[in-house]
Amino acid sequence: MITLSILFLALGLLSNFVKADSNPIVDLNYTRYRGTSLPNGINQWLGMRYAAPPLGNLRFRKPQDPLINDTLQIADQFGPQCLSTTVLTLVNTTSEDCLFVDVMAPASAELLPVYVFFQGGGFNKLGNAQWNATGLIEASDMNIVVVTFSYRVGPYGFLTSKEIVADGDLNVGLLDQRKVLEWVQSHISKFGGNPNHVTIGGDSAGGASVDLHLTAYGGRDDGLFHAAVAEAQSFGAQLTVAESQYQYDSLVERVGCSNATNTLKCLRSVDVALLQSKNIYVPTPGGAGGNPVFMYSNVIDGNFTPDYTYNMFATGQFLRVPVIFGDTTNEGTIFAPKNISSVSEMNDFLRNNFVRLTDSQLAKINQFYPKAEQFPDSGPYWRAAANAYGEMRYNCPGIAISTAYDDAGVEESWLYHYNVIDPADNASGDGVSHTIEVVAVWGTEYIAKSTPPASYYTTNKFITPVLQGYWTSFIRSKNPNTYRLNGTAEWKRFSREEKARILFQTNATRMEVVPDDQKARCQYVSGIGASIAQ
Repeated sequence: MITLSILFLALGLLSNFVKADSNPIVDLNYTRYRGTSLPNGINQWLGMRYAAPPLGNLRFRKPQDPLINDTLQIADQFGPQCLSTTVLTLVNTTSEDCLFVDVMAPASAELLPVYVFFQGGGFNKLGNAQWNATGLIEASDMNIVVVTFSYRVGPYGFLTSKEIVADGDLNVGLLDQRKVLEWVQSHISKFGGNPNHVTIGGDSAGGASVDLHLTAYGGRDDGLFHAAVAEAQSFGAQLTVAESQYQYDSLVERVGCSNATNTLKCLRSVDVALLQSKNIYVPTPGGAGGNPVFMYSNVIDGNFTPDYTYNMFATGQFLRVPVIFGDTTNEGTIFAPKNISSVSEMNDFLRNNFVRLTDSQLAKINQFYPKAEQFPDSGPYWRAAANAYGEMRYNCPGIAISTAYDDAGVEESWLYHYNVIDPADNASGDGVSHTIEVVAVWGTEYIAKSTPPASYYTTNKFITPVLQGYWTSFIRSKNPNTYRLNGTAEWKRFSREEKARILFQTNATRMEVVPDDQKARCQYVSGIGASIAQ
């Protein structure tokens, strides 16, 4: 008995040693990965496969299970990112073989809450590649596990046509995300995460992804996540299969597959370098003749996405989980062309993005968004167009979804307004621009390849611990107040009656009520949202 006790003790010590090893190994059943133990007490595993390479006959198909590989893989480098639309040449940091996942966790992690982050980029690129979760994990007092990943965008993720319906899958970029959530359920406990406490989050298209997973399959609960944060919850125009056919037909023509007996088989055989060289935007039929801000996007497929997002939330077809929604003051400034000089040019820009807009709807929008402030190197109607686009696509949907959650009786629902002003951006007219809050959520030193505004290192640097306190509190407890930074304001829940949200400002974060003029604008643009395919 003494000998067995000593043996069990030795095995226990060995187990602890392996967990604390500088190169921690996880066995995912299909592959073993060796990660890295960082000096700050965080372990990371980078570039792990969560699905099979989506190449050849798997192009335009839903993700398949990862292939079995018996060789120990060294997970110390990010995998290549998925290919972007309008980037016409291949570079060594991107690839069609791009379905990789990364995990960062405290070395002592054991059943900790998990945060799965969806990258933004308008579903046409990935805008948050290779971000480092150290700041979030440290802000949580080493109490969360963070998962990031790459998913297919552009035609690789969202090409739609009757041919693909017959021999492929729709919305495969969203199905990539779903595959990651399934992977988390199967494997995250091996990294110290709790599969029963998963929060999904994302910005821009990542925020849209959050919306779409909340309403996926009519709000079906597959047990994949348990709370959600959407930053700049994007409501772009969603096309049907028939309305998307032009994208497929145009691509087939551009790559030389028009005369093929089977155009989809031809598209799958096209070398990726050629396909990428022809991966451009074209105008949406019915618009004003110009390209939309983003061309490829999720489509109404009658399955994952049964209806327009406004309709899904209005009819209660969404998951009842704790949620945070929100946006910045000037969501549209980085999207509207700077040279817009007239009401007609403003309307053309809006119609290129929402082709179903009628003349009477545009006339009403023109009343709500008149000629606004003037800024250097910009047309007289640039800011008006930016104001309209920003509220139509981002701000008003956030208020509408928050209202839907209150109507459904979900008390764990919070809304924010981010208004941290950078002097240079304010002077240029960009203002508090789209998704700038991610700088504070992740921390200035951890957002690879991004250049934060200068003030985030000086006068605005204190907003970072404020946001990280709320965000990590929500990830840990499904409530942004539980572990918020000492001395910060209580973030009160959103209700239809009060319409209260938190206002994030440097040294002045507090609760505010949605202003009456914004309520009026949003009542109108949200009211027409489904009619213009949002």
